[in-house]
Amino acid sequence: MTEWYGMVPEFGQLALIFALLVAVLQVVVPLVGVQTRREWLMAYARPLATAQAMFLLISLFILAYCFVVDDFSVAYVASNSNTQLPVPYKISAVWGAHEGSLLLWVTLLGCWGMAVSVFSKSLPLDMVARVLAIMGLVCVGFILFTLHTSNPFTRNLPSIPPEGADLNPLLQDFGLIVHPPTLYMGYVGLSVAFSFALAALMGGRLDAAWARWSRPWTTAAWIFLTIGIALGSWWAYYELGWGGWWFWDPVENASLMPWLVATALLHSLAVTEKRGLFKSWTVLLAIFAFSLSLLGTFLVRSGVLTSVHAFASDPDRGVFILALLGICIGGSLLMYALKAPTVSSVGRYEWVSRESFLLLNNLLLLVAAFAILLGTLYPLIIDFAGLGKISVGASWFNTMFVPISVVLAVVIGPGSMARWKADEIKRLGSSTVAAMIAAVVIGIATPLLVNGEMNWKVLLGMGVSVWLIAATLVDVWKKARGKLNRIPQLGLSYQGMVLAHIGVAVTIIGVTMVANYSQEKAARMAPGDVVMLDNYRFEFVDAGHIEGPNFISDAARFRVYDGDKEIALLTPEKRRYNASGQIMTEAAIDVTLLRDVYVSMGEALDNGAWGMRLQVKPFMRWVWLGAIFMAIGGLLAMADKRYRARVTRSRSAQEAAA
Repeated sequence: MTEWYGMVPEFGQLALIFALLVAVLQVVVPLVGVQTRREWLMAYARPLATAQAMFLLISLFILAYCFVVDDFSVAYVASNSNTQLPVPYKISAVWGAHEGSLLLWVTLLGCWGMAVSVFSKSLPLDMVARVLAIMGLVCVGFILFTLHTSNPFTRNLPSIPPEGADLNPLLQDFGLIVHPPTLYMGYVGLSVAFSFALAALMGGRLDAAWARWSRPWTTAAWIFLTIGIALGSWWAYYELGWGGWWFWDPVENASLMPWLVATALLHSLAVTEKRGLFKSWTVLLAIFAFSLSLLGTFLVRSGVLTSVHAFASDPDRGVFILALLGICIGGSLLMYALKAPTVSSVGRYEWVSRESFLLLNNLLLLVAAFAILLGTLYPLIIDFAGLGKISVGASWFNTMFVPISVVLAVVIGPGSMARWKADEIKRLGSSTVAAMIAAVVIGIATPLLVNGEMNWKVLLGMGVSVWLIAATLVDVWKKARGKLNRIPQLGLSYQGMVLAHIGVAVTIIGVTMVANYSQEKAARMAPGDVVMLDNYRFEFVDAGHIEGPNFISDAARFRVYDGDKEIALLTPEKRRYNASGQIMTEAAIDVTLLRDVYVSMGEALDNGAWGMRLQVKPFMRWVWLGAIFMAIGGLLAMADKRYRARVTRSRSAQEAAA
């Protein structure tokens, strides 16, 4: 029994090797079938994709098992866990460092391939074969990378440590249990859109049907990416202890860039599906979106940057990932250069039309992504060229990103209202008069009502948010012909678009209010002291100690009053983790829809006093509420039965044509 137990990590390693072998077959067999037109070979694509995913899942589950049972003979487990670590964090420790996070990445890639194999019954067999072969090729690269440079099953033999080290205390939090898997699902999900695009190029099938097949998969990846970014922002806000929710960290940028391009891709797919236009452009966006997700993987794991989110600092790993990046991006762009000139769009549209607005939307999103890419990579390029070290701060990103976002929000309103092919400026103008008036009035009124002073940033932020919401609702009202009972008949896809656009506006409102009206005070406080901030009274009641499962903390109790009414009892902590000795700040936050009251502990001072940071943040929750609206909007679009019916009919039409 003991011998079998000791062999468990080897089973995980073996499963990973089997996954590599199956992935190679997944590349070769279906493509041979396509080239020789043998359907029985193409048919192997689905079972091979499923088998590869199952082997990867077995490998991931075995690694998780090693963490749960404290198998410190596995070097990765010994470096990132100990016997005192609570079980939920032992499981999240699986992806808490480089090797395990990469195994999670490639496992999710395999699962996306399995999902395509299961839910692609309506697709032509040769298309499925090409898509799964391309996904298999990406898997081959990353499984090789895992086995060669980042093996999570490397053993500490014969010297097995009696106790492990510790999981980074920053990661011992619920947010880090759910954030990486969700974000990776989005990252990796873009491989499906990438594979569909290349498969369509290979087969010369850049038509509306291809866009219909690709669109739900792209939407699903976009939803996961949206939620993953929001979870990362939420985690940074409460866990890092300073109340910031976005600070243009290079790794944060690495997730935002593919999200922006994926958003452009979703809109471009809509044009390709409905009008047969933007075919080559849509393929290029699919390549860019997945390329940026691979670039994010390179930045996080290559050691070229330092970040609280970054995992690795091994140059050999960086070279391997850079080679994968070059092969994937270079190969796909080469295929695009060879095949795209043969594709033409026969549709026409006027300058004032929905197509034009969507194209402008695409260009703005791409410019925003490029601006972030430039600010992220420029310091690395300068350093690599030996020209010194520079840093690009938040002010530069805000200066570049905010104006583009404002223009984009303005464009979304009339873009949703515009007709396909051709429209009139006069008609769009008359349709948006009410929205314009509401935007101006509320934009001016908000700063005056909040503190009696005009603030142009608030006017602009609130103005474009109200404009976007009002224009969207006007469009809903017109399409429903002024009858509320007709709104459900507009279709889930349209309702999803409406909710997503409102979500963008809600996030802009949250960002605007937090950025301009947050109040903060750093104070030396001892038990019995009282500090006023805005209309809130913070009373330091007492201090004590809390003993956790693997930490001991100094804790303070604060009573918070709004006028004479007590609204919260907050307990911020300063934790010292037993295994590593690291000190972590745990903020205490009282939450409502309209504001957050935030208390965090600084350093211990003399005579029982502490340095305290007190904050009041208006509309903080709206930043993430908007992301929730966007994600729900995406789910509604995916749930539209008429959309799925069009995919099925597309196949029937193709069979009839054949």
